[in-house]
Amino acid sequence: MDRMRTHEVKIGTVAIGGDNPIAIQSMTNTRTDDVSATVAQIKELEKAGCDIIRCAVPDEAAARAIDKIKEKINIPLVADIHFDHRLAIMAMEHGADKIRINPGNIGSIENIKAVVSEASKRGIPIRVGVNSGSLEKELVEKYGGVTAKGLAESAIRNVRILEELDFGNIVISIKSSDTMMSVEAHEFLRGMTDHPIHVGITETGTPTCGIIKSSVGIGMILGNGIGDTVRVSLTADPVLEVVTAKRILKTLGLRKGGIDVVACPTCGRTRIDLVGLATKVEKLCENYDLGIKVAVMGCAVNGPGEAREADLGVAGGNGMGLIFRHGEIIRKVPENEILGELKKELDSYVVL
Repeated sequence: MDRMRTHEVKIGTVAIGGDNPIAIQSMTNTRTDDVSATVAQIKELEKAGCDIIRCAVPDEAAARAIDKIKEKINIPLVADIHFDHRLAIMAMEHGADKIRINPGNIGSIENIKAVVSEASKRGIPIRVGVNSGSLEKELVEKYGGVTAKGLAESAIRNVRILEELDFGNIVISIKSSDTMMSVEAHEFLRGMTDHPIHVGITETGTPTCGIIKSSVGIGMILGNGIGDTVRVSLTADPVLEVVTAKRILKTLGLRKGGIDVVACPTCGRTRIDLVGLATKVEKLCENYDLGIKVAVMGCAVNGPGEAREADLGVAGGNGMGLIFRHGEIIRKVPENEILGELKKELDSYVVL
């Protein structure tokens, strides 16, 4: 991939842009001022592989909770601000590693200057967030509705506000619930800036539709070399956002590690509960960071050969199963021992 060249920005202990790997971000859905609940959720997200967490800051109680939350977590925290510049300042005073604002909706230039001054003093980056629901009226009129060009122009317009105040510690985000509009908007943005870009498709809905929309849109954008951080937005447990983001990055070859589990579709030759077995294997493999491929095949006759490229695999037969390595069968076991035997192989596996 011809990755877009952006400059490096540091968000707490995580550096993005430049030659840094693409970071995974998610957002809590707890009340931020409920410190124990928010910390518990962030811990789960950390365990799932989240690199950066964003928390909503709708009021002073949420802003004041940030330092208490940060005492108990290990990843950088981004404060999400809408409209009230005072909350942005308060969030930074209480330890936010980055703030997310739209400079155009926090009031006068004096308000923006106050936010920029605090961010400059503390070395805190500002994420300029623009989405299809917040596009300026004049841009809607200029382009005859919400368009990809309008989104890109809005983002650059808001970035210029900060740059004219001699502030360059910026991350850009442009999102739409229209997948292809988002893809096109990022293409317009490429070449217009060298600030790091946060990628996502907004308001994608429940996992059934949201994972598909996000995978297609984010995959196309990243595949075009655009993006330094990524968030999958789902109406679901945020942990699923992180898991999905990891899979998108691994599919594109942009993240290594873990185990890639592949499984054949069921057919009339299948004589075991292949769906159940594949689900259990996938769950088992979450505990290993081997960087290998494991195959789950439903046919003991053809399965090992069809999955010859897999490092390890299992294939089911009639009441039995095969354990194989690179297409070569290493032993035959009863069906109820397949999972345990695969675990033994994973425990003893040596990556060459």
